[in-house]
This record gives sequence, structure tokens and C-alpha cells, in this order.
Amino acid sequence: MSIGVDPDFILDLKKFGVADASICFNCGNCTAVCSLSTETTPFPRKTIRYLQLGAREKLLQSPEPWLCYYCGDCTETCPRDANPGEVMMGLRRYLTTKYDWTGISRLFYTSKLFEVMAILVVALLVGFGFYFFHGPMLTDRVALNVFAPNTVIEILDLIMLGVLGILLLSNGYRMFKAVTGDPAQYRLSDKEDKQPPRGILIRGIPLSLFIAEFKEFVIHFFTQKKFASCDTDTQRMQWFVHLLIMSGYTIVFMLVVVGIRWFQRDEIYSIWNPIRLLGYYSTFAILYGTTYAIVGRLRKSKPVYEHTHSSDWAFLILLWLTTFTGILIHFTRLLEMPLSTYTIYVIHLMIAVPMLVIEVPFAKWTHQLYRPMIQYLMKVRERALANNS
Repeated sequence: MSIGVDPDFILDLKKFGVADASICFNCGNCTAVCSLSTETTPFPRKTIRYLQLGAREKLLQSPEPWLCYYCGDCTETCPRDANPGEVMMGLRRYLTTKYDWTGISRLFYTSKLFEVMAILVVALLVGFGFYFFHGPMLTDRVALNVFAPNTVIEILDLIMLGVLGILLLSNGYRMFKAVTGDPAQYRLSDKEDKQPPRGILIRGIPLSLFIAEFKEFVIHFFTQKKFASCDTDTQRMQWFVHLLIMSGYTIVFMLVVVGIRWFQRDEIYSIWNPIRLLGYYSTFAILYGTTYAIVGRLRKSKPVYEHTHSSDWAFLILLWLTTFTGILIHFTRLLEMPLSTYTIYVIHLMIAVPMLVIEVPFAKWTHQLYRPMIQYLMKVRERALANNS
């Protein structure tokens, strides 16, 4: 089957942070030193070659960009300074925009003006919403659930969760279609009529295989264990920091969006209350992880931190500020400062909501779905093709 090529593809990718791929002469050194590269999924060499040839469709179907966790070994050993690690990072940004049917991801990644304006517009909408619709501001005590009733916040949270979930999962389905490829490749041989029934098929693959291998998605989602498979101490530290941010964010997301009526209460829980302990863990995990990443980028202490896209800064700064303002709310409540609590609460949501609305379905947080999904789909695809052989 012929493959279409686009000679301008490499120029388009410069908008996503891919600057040096054209100087690569495909020596294969990057693939040789990569501890995650295998015979069946060799990278970054093959991926960069597709890029140079302008093979957009091949890259869209390729899982390799999502298998790279950017340890930096390939970048440090590249004889041409082509920076393969950053090329793979830029490709992940590009692929995120291709899975997104709304076009917002592309605007976010390729226009700093749109990036800033989108965050500001959502923040201002939240601020104006509170300005016009907040409840009474009691000053004799902190009454956050009078100022912003958790029942109302819960409804708004669930609406936002539903909209963001639909957007993210629909984009995930587009990724699924791209990576699994043509359903015809999973058809049985000419003796298909002698084979046992295959049951319900999803793009040519039996549903039973998706169910049997679903544990792969769960394992990789919660542990990101491939991240820790890179054979360097620095990368294991990167995995630990990533795990802190991911676990902390997941916990606080569940507390705030699903369990808001228990998390946001006017009475102060005992310090040993499970909800309070979970909140403390999430706060520490996110604050430590984001501070570590911000300082690393400022110092350019590792290859992964040497080239930082504006979207990376937006993600880290919004997440850090969300956590920091959450800490301030906790302290003003403990110190019984009503007006300060209400004011910081509004500022907190003016930071947190844009981060959720922009980052979850369109930017950095999509990786949390796409990476484990790739590991899962590769396992399913491997078994489907094996059953067809």
C-alpha cells in the first residue's frame, strides 16, 4: 500500500517544538542506547525517519512517540545534536492535536496568545460568576458553604466532569482508531468459516480481548511503570516525581469533583480524619513535584528540562498556584479569617478551573490517558494479530 508524504510536514512540526530533526542522519545511535526501544517498537530512529519523509499517516498510527519517557540518553549521545528526546516530545504535542476533533489543542500548542487568552477568559468567567451569584459573606465566622454552597459547586463540578469526560474520551477514541489501524488486518484466514465464533468485534478485534487485557490499562494508569524502566537513576527520580504529581492530582480531583460535599465543609475535620490526611498528601505530592520540575527547568539541570515549551510552563504554574492557593484557604480557615477565605477561594477557582478546562482534554493532562492507553492497545493488538496468524 502506498504511503502519502508531505515535504512540508517537518516545517509544520516546528510549531510544536521540533526544531532539529532535519539534521538527523539516521545513524541509529539513539535507538541503540534507549532502554525502552525493542525490536517490534524501535525508536526514536524510525519515528524521526517518518518525520523526515513527511509520512503523517504513519506517524498518526505509530505508538512509539508515547512509549518514549524522555530520559535524555538519546539526546546526550546524539552525534548530530538533533535532540531526539525533544523531537519525540514535540511529536506527542502534535499527535495530541490530531486526536482532538475540536481544534483547540492545536491553537493551544501553536499560539501563545491563544494559550494566555484561553486561560484568562475562563478565569474571568469564573470570577464574574462568583461576583454576581455568590451567597452571603458572613463575617462573624468562616462560612464557606454559605458563600459557595457545596451542593451548587457539586452540580457545577459534575457538569464540568461530564463535558470534559466526553471531550477527552472522544479524543481517546480517535487515538484508538488511529493506533489500531485498518480493521481488515485482524480478519481471520481463508478458513474463517471453520473457526469458532469471535463474538462482538470492535474495529475487527474481539471484545473479549479488550476485556481480558484491560488490566494493562489499569496497571499503567496507576503506576506508569514503564517510566521507571529507564536504566538511569535520574529517570527513576523523574518517575517518582511524576507519580507524586499524578497520584496527588488524582486524589484531590476525586475529593473536589466527586466528594466535594465531604471535602468542602465549614467544620474543621480532626487532623487524623482520612479526608484531611488525603488532602495533606495531595498537597505535598503536587507541591513537591511541581516545584521540582519548575526548578529543574529554570536550572536546565537535565535534558528533559533544557527545552521547555510554553504549554509546559502553563501546566506547571497553574498546578502549583492551584495547590498554593488551596493551602492559603486552609490556613485562613484555621485562623478564622472569613473575608480572606472567600477572596482566596475565588482566586483559587479562577486558577483551578482554567487548568481543568484547558489541560484535561486538550493539553498536558491528556498524556495521563494516552500513555496507558497505548500500552493497553499494543497488548490487545498483539494478541489479535497472533490469533489471526
